[in-house]
Amino acid sequence: MIPLLAFPMILDRIALVAMLLVTPALLNAHALADALISLTAVLFLVQCARDGQWRWLRQGWVPFAIAWWVWEMLCSIPAPPLLQGSWASFGQAAMMVRFFVFAAALENRLLRDPKPRLWLRWMVQAVAAYIGIQCLFQYATGRNFFGFGRWADGELTGPFYKPRAGPELVRILFPAVLPPVMALIARRALIARIAGVLLAGLGIAVMVLIGQRMPVLLTGLGLIVSALLLPRLRLVAISALVIGGIVLAASPIISPPTYYRLVEKFSTQMDHFTTSPYGLLLRRADEITEQHPVFGRGFDGFRNGCPLPRYWVGWNTATTPNDGGGLSTCKQHPHNFYLQASTDGGFPGLVLFCLMVLAWLRDMGRGLWRRPDAVRVGLFAAALLHLWPIASTSAFTSLPVSGYFFVILGWGLAEARWRQPSQTSPVTVTAPISA
Repeated sequence: MIPLLAFPMILDRIALVAMLLVTPALLNAHALADALISLTAVLFLVQCARDGQWRWLRQGWVPFAIAWWVWEMLCSIPAPPLLQGSWASFGQAAMMVRFFVFAAALENRLLRDPKPRLWLRWMVQAVAAYIGIQCLFQYATGRNFFGFGRWADGELTGPFYKPRAGPELVRILFPAVLPPVMALIARRALIARIAGVLLAGLGIAVMVLIGQRMPVLLTGLGLIVSALLLPRLRLVAISALVIGGIVLAASPIISPPTYYRLVEKFSTQMDHFTTSPYGLLLRRADEITEQHPVFGRGFDGFRNGCPLPRYWVGWNTATTPNDGGGLSTCKQHPHNFYLQASTDGGFPGLVLFCLMVLAWLRDMGRGLWRRPDAVRVGLFAAALLHLWPIASTSAFTSLPVSGYFFVILGWGLAEARWRQPSQTSPVTVTAPISA
């Protein structure tokens, strides 16, 4: 029989193992990853109830997340004509809370001690290396380890059969690569510094060779942000960008599909943005928000509303009336978190979502300018890239991409909160939650 005093420690260990397994499970076991996220969240709530520790609900970013979550549920209630939701949408909105509790569990309990944070970093680095190695192997041989070749337009798929490598790798690239790069270039030995530059260049080169446009652009943004926060990284960042530019310039020879995706197709889509799939999605989401400016259409509002002809409005209706692509424009989501927030919850939902995002970045970036640290900068850059407003994205709570984000978020919040100069001794994971 388990001693009563040992029970909280056992729960913490189960939650810690579950949390560490989330990142590898996100590769090819999304249902398992979701179950692990939920298990971690539930065990955290059990411990909070046992210890009577609920002050974290009033701290930092949590009230902003609660406000947006409650509004999302309210907008998802079926009460026409005011509210356009459904009980299925309401249930999905309610279940979003597991991601917020998961991040809070990492920040407030599981990652208080330096050792679990180090273990999580090793896990993230292993997953990033695995994706990168699979991409390089596929580039060299034409197939990944499982026999899958490039995707239709020539994108490298890495360990997947679909083009998922770029969006997933960019979410964990900086916290995985930045710490070893900074450790290498801080050494006096020239060979170590060269190795640091090559490692950074390799990361950029892999992202370019994958051939997915948005991940490449976000990688460049992340490198700029990291270099601004870490002065020692600036020359390395320039070198890495030069390496990436050389790879891109040589891509017509070394990887024609990459050149087609990153240069030719991207240029064509930008020249004809309003008639591109992304431009049509933007206009459809904008129309849904205009017709429901206060409450939106509830959770999954874009998916549920997109097939309705009342929203089929194009860009130039005043001069050349059109249906905005009609039914063929419809997707599961508008491919942008902020458009999703507005179609789900109207303009109030968009404002609450933006406040939540700003609270996350504020808490993760606390003291970072004065005391830059490679791990924290990598995590901050990764979170900023995921939340960057001018980007094509998956749905906000869609796994696997958002799963990586909430791991990064909880880890980054924990690093910001517990890696302080005044903290002279580590706090064990079983310690009660402090104010």
